[in-house]
Amino acid sequence: MQLYNTLSAKERTVLIEAAGQERLTISFYKYAQLGNTTIFRNHVFIHWNELDVLGRIYVAHEGINAQLSVPAEHFKTFKTHLDSISFLTGVRLNIAIEQDNKSFLKLKVKVRHKIVADGLNDKTFDVTNKGIHVGAERFNELIEDPNTVLVDMRNHYESEIGHFKNAITPDVDTFRDSLDIIEKDLAAPKEDKKLVMYCTGGIRCEKASAYYKHKGFKQVYQLEGGIIEYARQVANKNLENKFMGKNFVFDHRRSERISDVVVANCHQCGNPCDTHVNCANEACHLLFIQCAACADKMDVCCSDACKKVYNLPYEEQKKLRRGKVVSNKIFKKGRSEVLRFKK
Repeated sequence: MQLYNTLSAKERTVLIEAAGQERLTISFYKYAQLGNTTIFRNHVFIHWNELDVLGRIYVAHEGINAQLSVPAEHFKTFKTHLDSISFLTGVRLNIAIEQDNKSFLKLKVKVRHKIVADGLNDKTFDVTNKGIHVGAERFNELIEDPNTVLVDMRNHYESEIGHFKNAITPDVDTFRDSLDIIEKDLAAPKEDKKLVMYCTGGIRCEKASAYYKHKGFKQVYQLEGGIIEYARQVANKNLENKFMGKNFVFDHRRSERISDVVVANCHQCGNPCDTHVNCANEACHLLFIQCAACADKMDVCCSDACKKVYNLPYEEQKKLRRGKVVSNKIFKKGRSEVLRFKK
Protein backbone atom coordinates (compact mmCIF):
# COMPACT_ATOMS: atom_id res chain seq x y z
CA MET A 1 0.00 0.00 0.00
CA GLN A 2 1.35 3.44 -0.98
CA LEU A 3 2.19 5.54 2.08
CA TYR A 4 4.48 8.04 0.41
CA ASN A 5 4.64 10.46 -2.54
CA THR A 6 5.38 9.06 -5.97
CA LEU A 7 5.32 12.35 -7.89
CA SER A 8 7.88 15.14 -7.89
CA ALA A 9 6.88 18.76 -7.31
CA LYS A 10 7.31 19.46 -11.05
CA GLU A 11 5.09 16.52 -12.02
CA ARG A 12 2.45 17.61 -9.52
CA THR A 13 2.54 21.18 -10.86
CA VAL A 14 1.76 19.90 -14.37
CA LEU A 15 -1.19 17.86 -13.06
CA ILE A 16 -2.62 20.79 -11.08
CA GLU A 17 -2.37 23.12 -14.07
CA ALA A 18 -3.95 20.51 -16.37
CA ALA A 19 -6.82 19.87 -13.95
CA GLY A 20 -7.75 23.55 -13.86
CA GLN A 21 -9.65 23.10 -10.60
CA GLU A 22 -9.65 25.43 -7.61
CA ARG A 23 -7.85 24.34 -4.45
CA LEU A 24 -8.15 25.71 -0.91
CA THR A 25 -5.15 26.37 1.32
CA ILE A 26 -6.09 25.38 4.86
CA SER A 27 -4.34 25.02 8.21
CA PHE A 28 -5.42 23.56 11.53
CA TYR A 29 -3.97 22.13 14.71
CA LYS A 30 -5.17 20.30 17.77
CA TYR A 31 -3.43 19.42 21.01
CA ALA A 32 -4.51 15.98 22.23
CA GLN A 33 -3.14 12.81 23.76
CA LEU A 34 -2.42 10.40 20.90
CA GLY A 35 -1.40 6.78 21.41
CA ASN A 36 0.10 5.06 18.37
CA THR A 37 1.23 7.97 16.20
CA THR A 38 2.39 5.74 13.33
CA ILE A 39 -1.03 4.13 12.93
CA PHE A 40 -2.69 7.56 13.03
CA ARG A 41 -0.16 8.94 10.53
CA ASN A 42 -0.84 6.12 8.08
CA HIS A 43 -4.61 6.49 8.51
CA VAL A 44 -4.68 10.17 7.54
CA PHE A 45 -2.18 9.69 4.70
CA ILE A 46 -4.28 6.97 3.07
CA HIS A 47 -7.55 8.93 3.33
CA TRP A 48 -6.15 12.31 2.34
CA ASN A 49 -4.09 10.93 -0.52
CA GLU A 50 -7.30 9.52 -2.02
CA LEU A 51 -8.79 13.04 -1.94
CA ASP A 52 -5.72 14.55 -3.67
CA VAL A 53 -4.87 16.51 -0.52
CA LEU A 54 -1.37 17.99 -0.50
CA GLY A 55 0.52 19.60 2.35
CA ARG A 56 2.79 19.26 5.35
CA ILE A 57 1.42 17.53 8.45
CA TYR A 58 3.16 16.77 11.73
CA VAL A 59 1.78 14.12 14.09
CA ALA A 60 3.02 13.59 17.65
CA HIS A 61 1.80 12.22 20.96
CA GLU A 62 0.70 15.79 21.78
CA GLY A 63 -1.54 16.19 18.70
CA ILE A 64 -1.50 17.26 15.05
CA ASN A 65 -0.33 20.34 13.13
CA ALA A 66 -1.41 20.57 9.47
CA GLN A 67 -0.98 22.95 6.55
CA LEU A 68 -2.86 21.67 3.51
CA SER A 69 -4.01 22.27 -0.04
CA VAL A 70 -7.41 20.64 -0.63
CA PRO A 71 -9.33 20.47 -3.94
CA ALA A 72 -12.41 22.66 -3.47
CA GLU A 73 -14.65 19.90 -4.82
CA HIS A 74 -13.38 17.52 -2.11
CA PHE A 75 -13.60 19.96 0.80
CA LYS A 76 -16.87 18.61 2.21
CA THR A 77 -15.61 15.03 2.04
CA PHE A 78 -12.37 16.10 3.69
CA LYS A 79 -14.28 17.88 6.48
CA THR A 80 -16.50 14.80 6.99
CA HIS A 81 -13.38 12.69 7.44
CA LEU A 82 -11.98 15.14 10.00
CA ASP A 83 -15.25 15.01 11.93
CA SER A 84 -15.06 11.21 11.98
CA ILE A 85 -11.88 11.45 14.07
CA SER A 86 -13.00 11.95 17.67
CA PHE A 87 -10.51 14.62 18.76
CA LEU A 88 -10.81 16.53 15.45
CA THR A 89 -14.63 16.79 15.38
CA GLY A 90 -15.47 20.45 14.76
CA VAL A 91 -11.82 21.53 14.72
CA ARG A 92 -11.38 25.13 13.54
CA LEU A 93 -10.02 25.36 10.00
CA ASN A 94 -8.03 28.45 9.05
CA ILE A 95 -8.71 29.07 5.36
CA ALA A 96 -6.06 31.26 3.71
CA ILE A 97 -6.91 34.88 2.89
CA GLU A 98 -5.05 34.64 -0.42
CA GLN A 99 -5.45 31.37 -2.34
CA ASP A 100 -2.86 29.70 -4.56
CA ASN A 101 -3.49 26.36 -6.26
CA LYS A 102 0.19 25.48 -5.91
CA SER A 103 0.73 26.41 -2.26
CA PHE A 104 1.75 22.78 -1.62
CA LEU A 105 2.96 20.23 -4.17
CA LYS A 106 3.40 17.07 -2.09
CA LEU A 107 1.62 15.28 0.72
CA LYS A 108 3.98 14.81 3.66
CA VAL A 109 2.71 13.33 6.92
CA LYS A 110 5.55 13.01 9.42
CA VAL A 111 5.70 11.61 12.94
CA ARG A 112 7.55 14.01 15.22
CA HIS A 113 8.46 14.14 18.90
CA LYS A 114 6.28 17.26 19.21
CA ILE A 115 4.05 19.20 16.81
CA VAL A 116 5.74 22.41 17.98
CA ALA A 117 9.36 21.99 19.07
CA ASP A 118 9.75 23.73 22.43
CA GLY A 119 12.86 22.23 24.01
CA LEU A 120 10.91 21.58 27.22
CA ASN A 121 11.40 18.45 29.31
CA ASP A 122 9.22 19.47 32.25
CA LYS A 123 6.77 16.63 32.93
CA THR A 124 4.68 18.89 35.18
CA PHE A 125 3.91 21.21 32.26
CA ASP A 126 0.35 20.65 30.98
CA VAL A 127 -0.02 21.92 27.40
CA THR A 128 -3.82 21.68 27.64
CA ASN A 129 -4.00 24.20 30.53
CA LYS A 130 -4.11 27.04 28.03
CA GLY A 131 -4.88 30.74 28.24
CA ILE A 132 -8.12 32.48 27.35
CA HIS A 133 -8.95 32.52 23.61
CA VAL A 134 -10.18 35.88 22.29
CA GLY A 135 -11.56 36.95 18.92
CA ALA A 136 -10.53 39.99 16.91
CA GLU A 137 -12.88 42.45 18.62
CA ARG A 138 -11.82 41.55 22.17
CA PHE A 139 -8.18 41.38 21.03
CA ASN A 140 -8.38 44.95 19.74
CA GLU A 141 -9.74 46.06 23.11
CA LEU A 142 -7.05 44.23 25.06
CA ILE A 143 -4.10 45.62 23.13
CA GLU A 144 -5.30 49.18 23.77
CA ASP A 145 -5.32 48.51 27.53
CA PRO A 146 -2.24 50.10 29.20
CA ASN A 147 -2.04 47.06 31.49
CA THR A 148 -1.52 44.73 28.53
CA VAL A 149 1.80 43.30 27.40
CA LEU A 150 1.48 42.18 23.75
CA VAL A 151 3.93 39.52 22.54
CA ASP A 152 4.54 38.18 19.03
CA MET A 153 5.32 34.45 19.39
CA ARG A 154 6.79 34.13 15.89
CA ASN A 155 10.37 34.24 14.65
CA HIS A 156 12.31 37.35 13.59
CA TYR A 157 11.85 36.87 9.84
CA GLU A 158 8.07 36.55 10.30
CA SER A 159 7.52 39.63 12.46
CA GLU A 160 9.89 41.69 10.31
CA ILE A 161 7.36 41.90 7.46
CA GLY A 162 4.28 42.32 9.65
CA HIS A 163 3.18 42.70 13.26
CA PHE A 164 0.76 44.46 15.57
CA LYS A 165 1.68 47.95 16.75
CA ASN A 166 3.58 48.04 20.07
CA ALA A 167 4.07 44.27 20.11
CA ILE A 168 7.22 42.77 21.59
CA THR A 169 8.90 40.99 18.64
CA PRO A 170 11.72 38.76 19.93
CA ASP A 171 14.82 38.48 17.75
CA VAL A 172 14.76 34.68 17.67
CA ASP A 173 15.16 31.96 15.05
CA THR A 174 12.86 29.36 16.62
CA PHE A 175 9.89 29.08 18.96
CA ARG A 176 11.97 27.23 21.55
CA ASP A 177 14.37 30.19 21.68
CA SER A 178 11.57 32.60 22.50
CA LEU A 179 10.05 31.04 25.63
CA ASP A 180 12.82 31.74 28.15
CA ILE A 181 13.84 35.01 26.47
CA ILE A 182 10.33 36.44 26.70
CA GLU A 183 9.89 35.34 30.30
CA LYS A 184 13.21 36.95 31.22
CA ASP A 185 12.46 40.20 29.40
CA LEU A 186 8.93 40.65 30.73
CA ALA A 187 9.16 43.26 33.45
CA ALA A 188 5.42 43.12 34.05
CA PRO A 189 4.24 41.68 37.38
CA LYS A 190 2.75 38.24 36.79
CA GLU A 191 -0.31 39.05 38.87
CA ASP A 192 -1.32 42.46 37.51
CA LYS A 193 -0.47 42.65 33.81
CA LYS A 194 -2.47 41.02 31.03
CA LEU A 195 -0.19 38.89 28.87
CA VAL A 196 -1.61 38.74 25.31
CA MET A 197 -0.01 36.64 22.59
CA TYR A 198 -0.49 36.02 18.88
CA CYS A 199 1.07 33.96 16.10
CA THR A 200 0.23 32.82 12.56
CA GLY A 201 -2.63 30.40 13.20
CA GLY A 202 -2.70 29.96 16.97
CA ILE A 203 -0.65 26.82 17.57
CA ARG A 204 2.46 28.44 19.00
CA CYS A 205 0.73 30.94 21.27
CA GLU A 206 -1.59 28.21 22.57
CA LYS A 207 1.41 26.25 23.82
CA ALA A 208 3.06 29.46 25.02
CA SER A 209 -0.07 30.50 26.93
CA ALA A 210 0.00 27.19 28.81
CA TYR A 211 3.73 27.60 29.45
CA TYR A 212 3.41 31.09 30.92
CA LYS A 213 0.47 30.03 33.09
CA HIS A 214 2.72 27.20 34.28
CA LYS A 215 5.35 29.85 35.09
CA GLY A 216 2.94 31.87 37.23
CA PHE A 217 1.31 34.44 34.93
CA LYS A 218 -2.33 34.82 35.97
CA GLN A 219 -3.97 36.78 33.12
CA VAL A 220 -2.96 35.04 29.92
CA TYR A 221 -4.76 35.52 26.58
CA GLN A 222 -4.19 34.37 23.02
CA LEU A 223 -5.59 35.50 19.67
CA GLU A 224 -7.82 32.63 18.59
CA GLY A 225 -6.99 31.41 15.10
CA GLY A 226 -3.98 33.71 14.98
CA ILE A 227 -3.41 36.42 12.40
CA ILE A 228 -5.20 34.37 9.72
CA GLU A 229 -8.50 34.31 11.59
CA TYR A 230 -8.01 37.89 12.83
CA ALA A 231 -7.87 39.17 9.24
CA ARG A 232 -11.03 37.24 8.38
CA GLN A 233 -12.97 38.60 11.37
CA VAL A 234 -11.79 42.16 10.74
CA ALA A 235 -13.13 41.97 7.18
CA ASN A 236 -16.40 40.20 8.06
CA LYS A 237 -17.24 42.39 11.06
CA ASN A 238 -15.87 45.67 9.67
CA LEU A 239 -13.44 46.07 12.59
CA GLU A 240 -10.36 48.28 12.73
CA ASN A 241 -7.36 46.39 11.38
CA LYS A 242 -4.53 46.84 13.85
CA PHE A 243 -2.10 44.54 12.04
CA MET A 244 0.58 46.25 9.98
CA GLY A 245 2.02 44.58 6.88
CA LYS A 246 2.08 40.95 5.78
CA ASN A 247 1.52 37.65 7.54
CA PHE A 248 4.34 35.18 6.84
CA VAL A 249 3.01 31.73 5.85
CA PHE A 250 4.85 28.41 5.51
CA ASP A 251 4.05 27.42 1.95
CA HIS A 252 5.07 28.49 -1.55
CA ARG A 253 3.23 31.82 -1.19
CA ARG A 254 5.47 32.84 1.75
CA SER A 255 3.05 35.59 2.86
CA GLU A 256 -0.44 37.05 2.80
CA ARG A 257 -1.00 40.81 2.75
CA ILE A 258 -3.10 41.91 5.73
CA SER A 259 -2.69 45.68 5.34
CA ASP A 260 -1.15 48.02 2.77
CA VAL A 261 1.51 49.24 5.20
CA VAL A 262 5.06 48.13 4.35
CA VAL A 263 7.03 47.82 7.59
CA ALA A 264 10.18 46.12 6.23
CA ASN A 265 12.94 47.02 3.80
CA CYS A 266 14.95 45.33 1.09
CA HIS A 267 17.97 43.69 2.71
CA GLN A 268 20.18 44.75 -0.20
CA CYS A 269 19.28 48.37 -1.00
CA GLY A 270 17.22 49.46 2.01
CA ASN A 271 14.15 50.58 0.08
CA PRO A 272 10.70 49.72 1.50
CA CYS A 273 9.91 46.11 0.63
CA ASP A 274 8.32 43.08 2.28
CA THR A 275 8.85 40.34 -0.31
CA HIS A 276 10.72 37.26 0.86
CA VAL A 277 12.73 35.22 -1.64
CA ASN A 278 15.13 32.30 -1.41
CA CYS A 279 18.59 32.81 -2.85
CA ALA A 280 18.65 31.27 -6.34
CA ASN A 281 21.99 29.60 -5.57
CA GLU A 282 20.80 26.19 -4.36
CA ALA A 283 23.91 25.78 -2.23
CA CYS A 284 22.79 28.84 -0.27
CA HIS A 285 18.96 29.07 -0.43
CA LEU A 286 19.02 31.89 2.14
CA LEU A 287 15.60 33.38 2.91
CA PHE A 288 15.78 37.18 2.74
CA ILE A 289 13.86 40.27 1.67
CA GLN A 290 14.56 41.52 -1.86
CA CYS A 291 12.87 44.20 -3.98
CA ALA A 292 12.17 43.75 -7.70
CA ALA A 293 15.05 46.01 -8.75
CA CYS A 294 17.60 44.10 -6.68
CA ALA A 295 16.13 40.77 -7.81
CA ASP A 296 16.74 41.82 -11.41
CA LYS A 297 20.22 43.14 -10.66
CA MET A 298 21.29 40.16 -8.52
CA ASP A 299 19.47 37.34 -10.38
CA VAL A 300 17.52 36.70 -7.15
CA CYS A 301 20.77 35.98 -5.30
CA CYS A 302 21.81 37.27 -1.88
CA SER A 303 25.40 38.18 -2.83
CA ASP A 304 27.79 38.61 -5.72
CA ALA A 305 29.42 35.31 -4.77
CA CYS A 306 26.12 33.45 -5.02
CA LYS A 307 25.28 35.24 -8.27
CA LYS A 308 28.58 34.04 -9.73
CA VAL A 309 27.80 30.44 -8.74
CA TYR A 310 24.21 30.67 -10.00
CA ASN A 311 25.40 31.75 -13.46
CA LEU A 312 27.70 28.76 -13.83
CA PRO A 313 26.47 25.79 -15.91
CA TYR A 314 24.17 23.67 -13.76
CA GLU A 315 26.49 20.65 -13.78
CA GLU A 316 29.31 22.82 -12.40
CA GLN A 317 26.98 24.04 -9.65
CA LYS A 318 26.21 20.44 -8.71
CA LYS A 319 29.94 19.64 -8.53
CA LEU A 320 30.48 22.56 -6.15
CA ARG A 321 27.67 21.30 -3.90
CA ARG A 322 28.89 17.71 -3.92
CA GLY A 323 29.92 16.49 -0.48
CA LYS A 324 28.65 19.61 1.30
CA VAL A 325 26.53 19.11 4.39
CA VAL A 326 22.97 20.35 3.90
CA SER A 327 21.10 21.23 7.07
CA ASN A 328 18.94 23.91 8.64
CA LYS A 329 22.13 25.53 9.93
CA ILE A 330 23.01 26.46 6.34
CA PHE A 331 19.60 27.94 5.61
CA LYS A 332 19.62 30.61 8.33
CA LYS A 333 16.71 32.91 7.60
CA GLY A 334 17.96 36.45 7.10
CA ARG A 335 21.11 35.80 9.13
CA SER A 336 23.95 36.72 6.79
CA GLU A 337 26.60 39.41 6.87
CA VAL A 338 26.16 39.96 3.11
CA LEU A 339 22.76 41.55 3.75
CA ARG A 340 23.56 45.21 4.35
CA PHE A 341 20.11 46.35 5.48
CA LYS A 342 18.89 43.40 7.50
CA LYS A 343 17.26 44.30 10.83
